[in-house]
Amino acid sequence: MSNETKRILLISNSTLHSTGYLDHAETEIRSFLGDVKRVLFVPYALFDRDKYAATAQQRFENMGYALTSIHTASDPIQAVNDTGAIFIGGGNTFRLLKALYDFELLGPIRERVARGMLYIGSSAGSNVAGPTIKTTNDMPIVQPPSFDALALVSFQINPHYLDADPNSTHMGETREERIMQFFEENETPVVGLREGAMLRIENGKTILRGSTGARIFRRGKSPEEVAPGAQLDLI
Repeated sequence: MSNETKRILLISNSTLHSTGYLDHAETEIRSFLGDVKRVLFVPYALFDRDKYAATAQQRFENMGYALTSIHTASDPIQAVNDTGAIFIGGGNTFRLLKALYDFELLGPIRERVARGMLYIGSSAGSNVAGPTIKTTNDMPIVQPPSFDALALVSFQINPHYLDADPNSTHMGETREERIMQFFEENETPVVGLREGAMLRIENGKTILRGSTGARIFRRGKSPEEVAPGAQLDLI
């Protein structure tokens, strides 16, 4: 898949504290979509697909875009082939990935992104853009055939990344400790996207956008703090 043709926007979270659904990402979404006015929505990460699709449809209509949901399409693969932009929403990553396998959509989405289809993911939708979903925060409420995902990017995503609170009395593992456990068995870099952060991949470059920054984790190295506006080197 050519890095030059891929256009991807990966959002950590759909709702930021004290704001409404996608409010914090609206400017970035508008800029990213540009002249594309029709978006295909993938609601598979939530149980009530009708309700989820209605919420997304209203929000995108408010931004001036027509949104249809893939779960109402008679031929989901054809719906992917016909759209210029796809938005995969958040929810449970295991349920989302299982549905993508069930409807045989991984290959078609991957191929369309390679040919220039715009890809927007939020939370679980960002998780599945990586090579696997091994760095999701979600419970495995269903079992997909594999943890292998879309591999639109070469790194893992950990959305909703939460910094450790030094005053907390919680004795469970911190998010950083969980990610370090991932490196005991894996080598792929991980981007910990704080809520309010997003990645924009265009023209072969990965730029950190949003307001809150991110942390880059690599096997055998100390985590790297990255500020908004930075270009990420994840090779």
